[in-house]
Amino acid sequence: MRVLIVAGGTGGGIYPALSAATELQNMGVTADDIRWIGTTGEMEENLVPRAGLKLETISGGALVGVALHIMLRNGTRLLWSLGKSSRIVREFRPDVMFMTGGYMAAPVTLACWRYKVPICIYLPDVEPGKSIRFSLRFAHKIAATTSGSKRFVPEEKMVVTGYPVRPEIRAACNLSKEQALARFDLTAERPSLFVFGGSRGAWAINEALMGILPRLLKTVQVIHISGTLTWSEVEANLAAIPEALRRYYRAYPYLHEEMGAGFRAADLVLARAGASMLGESPAFGLPSIMVPLTFAWRYQKVNADYLTDHGAAVQLTDEQLPNKMLPTILDLLNNEERLNKMRAAAKALDIPNGALNLAQLIVDTAKGAKQ
Repeated sequence: MRVLIVAGGTGGGIYPALSAATELQNMGVTADDIRWIGTTGEMEENLVPRAGLKLETISGGALVGVALHIMLRNGTRLLWSLGKSSRIVREFRPDVMFMTGGYMAAPVTLACWRYKVPICIYLPDVEPGKSIRFSLRFAHKIAATTSGSKRFVPEEKMVVTGYPVRPEIRAACNLSKEQALARFDLTAERPSLFVFGGSRGAWAINEALMGILPRLLKTVQVIHISGTLTWSEVEANLAAIPEALRRYYRAYPYLHEEMGAGFRAADLVLARAGASMLGESPAFGLPSIMVPLTFAWRYQKVNADYLTDHGAAVQLTDEQLPNKMLPTILDLLNNEERLNKMRAAAKALDIPNGALNLAQLIVDTAKGAKQ
């Protein structure tokens, strides 16, 4: 079976597709039978070849939330990309196209529709992003992280698969709390806070955290992923923290292998409300403070609302962080009864076999089109 994967732009679409690709290979689909289409200049250019998969790139860019001249330029690129998309589909002859989103969604969708390739779409976020909304009408099956997506897509096409948590992160669920803390040389005598804002970072979160660290580190230990763009500021601030407090603070620009251990070591997580939080916090039964990105259209707010409505999270805005970050963290960490309820609520949302469920739906979509 040949699978064409269309995913790119952000980790929210790339990592679920990588997890599904891993499961497809476990089911017997070879790496040579998988072809990936991404966007030139985006993070998939590094991640996909590292996974041993062949990547084709096409040009594109955002059409929403940008200046008119940029929208026209990107629209022209996407029109030109329709020809390359058609050539890839014609030459590779996939049995199914699997899409998680990205700027290339429209031209590849049209190419697959033209050549009668069945389409399976995965929605990492509760609400589909604008780049993928065009493609929904052409889909044979639509996989969703949560049942909350039924408000936005045809219910007869939708299958709740759960979020495909990366295997290396899911594996950390098997660590003991003490083992996870030892990875960071932290103690079991203090509550642990895990803070991050995505691979590039969230300056509003980083700035507010740096402002409260002298008070927070008196009673709490912190694992902090700053993101690559703001690491220099965080690193400079780290050097200014007194040695007696620095022993309770671990800062990194990015975590690769130890990301799962960070979740397992934590008693509470504070993060943006990207799609991965719909899967990773539930996987570890971890209460969360969600800070939806203000300029991420509204999809992060919808994600945060889903976790909050189910009792697994509370929310803050960027504007509230300077005044409310510290009291919100301490109020939760000092209320074990509430934390236990949030842990149970988060764990109840976990679907352990999300990646396998997604891979099976891709296979079923291909088989169903042949019947």
